[in-house]
Amino acid sequence: MANSMLEYSKTVLKKVSFDTLLFCKELKKALMTLLPEEVEELKIWLENYITDKPELQQSLIYIKA
Repeated sequence: MANSMLEYSKTVLKKVSFDTLLFCKELKKALMTLLPEEVEELKIWLENYITDKPELQQSLIYIKA
């Protein structure tokens, strides 16, 4: 069950990646919802996902905080 929430968060983030503000909003929501170990997995996924998306680089501020 817990892993499905992580997968759901990734799916949502992929779908809203066209809009930087919406992406950041959904990322903040995911960070508040997920368990600490899932947050770590999401951070790794996020860093890999946005490597070729410079417009989403600003979202890294939420995982560094």
